[in-house]
Amino acid sequence: MSEVVALLRPRMISIRNGGQTAGKNARLLKLLLLGTIGVLFWGGLFAISLRVLYYFKGIEEIGDILGFKLLSMILITSFALLIFSSILTSLSKLFLSRDLFLVHSMPVSTYKIFTARWIDSTVESSWMVIIYTLPVFIAYGIAYHGGTIFYVSILLTLVSLSIIASAISTMLVLLAVTLVPASRMKNIFVFLSILFFVILYIAIRFLQPELLVDPEVFDSVLVYMTVLKTPSSPFLPTTWAFDSLKSALTGSLSDALFHSALSWSFAGMMIVLIIFVADAIYFKGFSKTQTAQVRLLKHRTVFSRIFRTLPGPIKAFTEKEIKTFFRDQTQWSQLFLIAALVVIYIYNFNVLPLEKSPIKTVYLQNLLSFLNMGLALFVLTAITGRFAYPAVSTEKNAFWLVKTAPSPLKRFMWIKFFIYYFPLLILSEILIVATNILLQVTPFMMILSTVTVFLLVPGIVSMGIGFGAAYPDFKAENPAQTVTSFGGLIFMICCAGYIGIVIVIEAGPVYNLFMADIHNRTIPLLEWIWIIGSFALTFSLSVVAILLPMKFGEKRLSKILI
Repeated sequence: MSEVVALLRPRMISIRNGGQTAGKNARLLKLLLLGTIGVLFWGGLFAISLRVLYYFKGIEEIGDILGFKLLSMILITSFALLIFSSILTSLSKLFLSRDLFLVHSMPVSTYKIFTARWIDSTVESSWMVIIYTLPVFIAYGIAYHGGTIFYVSILLTLVSLSIIASAISTMLVLLAVTLVPASRMKNIFVFLSILFFVILYIAIRFLQPELLVDPEVFDSVLVYMTVLKTPSSPFLPTTWAFDSLKSALTGSLSDALFHSALSWSFAGMMIVLIIFVADAIYFKGFSKTQTAQVRLLKHRTVFSRIFRTLPGPIKAFTEKEIKTFFRDQTQWSQLFLIAALVVIYIYNFNVLPLEKSPIKTVYLQNLLSFLNMGLALFVLTAITGRFAYPAVSTEKNAFWLVKTAPSPLKRFMWIKFFIYYFPLLILSEILIVATNILLQVTPFMMILSTVTVFLLVPGIVSMGIGFGAAYPDFKAENPAQTVTSFGGLIFMICCAGYIGIVIVIEAGPVYNLFMADIHNRTIPLLEWIWIIGSFALTFSLSVVAILLPMKFGEKRLSKILI
């Protein structure tokens, strides 16, 4: 293992020295901010999980059954996430990393190189899933009074599931790359993963799993209990994990150890198997990867006709940006995922059981419409972080061409802004208008929500472009991952604060206007001043949110050396 440890040492050193490029104060600020956000999210997830489990335990007869059913669903979901993450991570680590030429030139056996890379891939693809599922499992231990055995079982179960998921994913990648070069296989895997996720999500959503907690929809208690107690396949790794945790919670040490042993024995077998397979075919697949990349879809030049009337520099930058987007299948293929999620988002409003609410429907409909503005804008923030924030980083090593071009950086950034602004504005308005139609809101609420979204979208897009320019990463192999950096976190926090402030500012005036419209009463002068002032403040914040991030990004981007 000495060679494997030597191959892993540069990775460990890079993790240790990752934040030393910045100053000491910047490192401390980054650590404090990231740590605070992580702890708050972790704590919130723990509190919600504990509250749900106590609620289940309060239901007589079927409370424990519901709790264990939820545990099974969490394990299956986590395993699926590990599979998807491991496929893309192992493909990148084993075949597409830039340092592979140097590594393969060393006097080290192929299987040792593979082993080191696979360990790195396993850790990178699973650490976040493990950390952010821990609060859920700890909540189970507290709610069901699990002892030390249960907490040890959690660690053993999550690690074994991560190893199994990584081994299965890596085996699929190794076999697939022998048929198709990895440069093309990455696009295929991304597309198929997105397609599979969309189909799975739609299927689960249309099955309406929330009905499991509503016994009224079943003909009898016996049918309901039978549905909840349906066992999973004994050959699935998640079943072994579930049985181990359930046995630990109920105090059965022998059963917990037995099912953990099943999981770990399968993990050990998969490790040995993939090393044997890698020794035979890994280097052949890596050699095949060096062939020229072929795009899944051929790109045709039509942009010169569309943007013919634009000035020369603007036309050149616009054409280049759009061509780059469509030439990268990992970018445009995610449009299918967004389209599917939009359909599911709208469908969820169609199935809301408003008639069962104790609140009068007209109030509830308009309340949901108002809150939906914030939810739709948070969805927009996530999409902006995926597409607009990495827009500057996608220039990579060619940024020196932009920096030395006879065109100011300000123009370069505003071109990127408008390219992403119009599609994101249309998407946001579709979400708002469609959900308002399904909720059957009043004309006032329809106008208010569409205008508010119209004002906030440019500010969110501007923050995406501005902070992406202020904290670019031109060396990232996948620029989309830059949103998980310090700058991406700042972008998310600022957008969340911006949306939250606007919702709070508008809440009071909107309530007064809505109630006056419902009860046909006249609004006093002082309330009109408050209402007009609130909307004027919202407009002013929107202007500031558009201009300041772009100015901040331009200033920091101009100081970057090329």
